[in-house]
Amino acid sequence: MDSNRLERLDAATFLRAWQHFDADGNGYIEGKELDNFFHHLLKTTNHGSIITEEKVRMVKEHYMSAFDVTADGRLEIQELASMLLPEDENFLLLFRRETPLDNSVEFIRIWRQYDSDRSGFLCAAELRNFLQDLCRQHGKNISKAKLQEYTDTMMKIFDKNKDGQLDLNDLARILSLQENFLLQFKMDACSTEERKRDFEKIFSHYDVSKTGALEGPEVDGFVKDMMELVKPSISGTDLDKLRQILLRHCDTNKDGKIQKSELALCLGVKMTP
Repeated sequence: MDSNRLERLDAATFLRAWQHFDADGNGYIEGKELDNFFHHLLKTTNHGSIITEEKVRMVKEHYMSAFDVTADGRLEIQELASMLLPEDENFLLLFRRETPLDNSVEFIRIWRQYDSDRSGFLCAAELRNFLQDLCRQHGKNISKAKLQEYTDTMMKIFDKNKDGQLDLNDLARILSLQENFLLQFKMDACSTEERKRDFEKIFSHYDVSKTGALEGPEVDGFVKDMMELVKPSISGTDLDKLRQILLRHCDTNKDGKIQKSELALCLGVKMTP
C-alpha cells in the first residue's frame, strides 16, 4: 500500500473519529485538529506501526493537496468520506452533500414523517425506518443486519445524552440543516418599510406551498427558527407546545392555518391595504 494512503474504514470507525474531531459540529476540521485527525487515523489503520510527525505531515499534505479545493486549510466531512469509506458504506455521508436542507419546513416534514408516534423523539425503530428509506432513495440494497448496524452506529454518534432516542437537534445534525433563516434579519428593524420588507421575505420563505397561509410543517418550521433565536436548542415536545401557543395567538379565524395577515398582526407589522 502507498505509504501516503490511509486504509479504508468502515462507517462506524469513520463517524466516531469525525465526531471526536469535529467537536463543534460545523462539518469541518481545521487548524491543529487536522494534524490530530490524521495522526489518529494513521494510528487506527496502521496496526502498531510507528507514527512519526513526518509520516503525519506527508499523509496530511497528500490529502490536502488532493481535496482541499478551496485552499482554505480545512476539510469537509464529505471529502474525507469519499477518501476513507468504501462506496457501500458512504451513502449516509453523501446524503449531507447531495440533499442540503436550507429550509426548516422540509426538515420538519421529514421529522414528522418518521416521528410516527408523535412522541417528540425518534426511537431506534423510527431511525431504522428513516435509514431504510434513505437506502432505497440511493438505490442501495442492504441486509437487515447491515441496516441494524447503520442504525446502531447513528445512535451511538448522534444520541448526545445517550437516552436511546434522537431529538429534533440530533436529526438536524444528521441532515446538515443549514443556518437558521431568521438570523439574517434584524428583528428590531427601525423603519416601517424595513419591517415590511423583512416580513415579506420571511413569509415567502416559510410559505413553501405558496398558498398565502402557513400550515402544517410550514408553521412548525417558522416556530422552530423563531424560538431558536432565543433558545439555541428546542426539543420535539417543545416544538409541539410552541406551535399551539402560536396558533392560539395568531389563528384568529381558527382554521388551523396562519394567514399572512394574521401573522403580520401577530408580529406587529402594518400591511398595506
